[in-house]
Amino acid sequence: MSFLPDNIDEYVVDHSQKEPDLLKQLNKETWQKVLNPRMLSGAFQGRVLSMISKLIQPKTILEIGTYTGYSALCLAEGLQIKGRLITIDKNEELEGFSKKYFDKSAYRSQIVQLVGNALDIIPSLNQKFDLVFIDADKSNYSNYFKIIIDKMNSGGVILSDNVLWSGKVVVKINSNDVDTQALIEYNKLLISDDRIETVLLPIRDGLAISRVK
Repeated sequence: MSFLPDNIDEYVVDHSQKEPDLLKQLNKETWQKVLNPRMLSGAFQGRVLSMISKLIQPKTILEIGTYTGYSALCLAEGLQIKGRLITIDKNEELEGFSKKYFDKSAYRSQIVQLVGNALDIIPSLNQKFDLVFIDADKSNYSNYFKIIIDKMNSGGVILSDNVLWSGKVVVKINSNDVDTQALIEYNKLLISDDRIETVLLPIRDGLAISRVK
């Protein structure tokens, strides 16, 4: 979703870097073969993720929510030469899909793909991270934050996707809308936790950038 007028959104996209050919193929195949292809980061947001990663030049990246691998490949573009990206997803049915594209990329030896519950896996990771991208089940965003914050290097960045949730965060909430309520609480957490500083950008469905102090 975009919160900009269509003509402005088109201008922004037209005057931004285009996605690499491999990502075009991944994008196309996702829309052809996978359920809920709107979950894909997409070309414009993918270039935003790539740019942020290149500016940070992380040695270690953690991604929570692999889906078909698009965002992982975008983030990997900024990795240091000996850097590593760990991406976690609970959907084992998509593991082969994303691995196919990881193996085709220049980052195949730098991407570690894990399948399972991130809340169980992350505590077992014996390392700290320079960059984290949260793009999984919205009801657990706050839980993900709580288990990664102490695994962040000083100056590290946490990116959180879909934090505007199609604008639902600013309208009356349905009592059974667990995801929206969870995102509202998460956004409050990001702006109130004194260990980080946060700016929320209205890029596509909302992207929060939090820098660890």
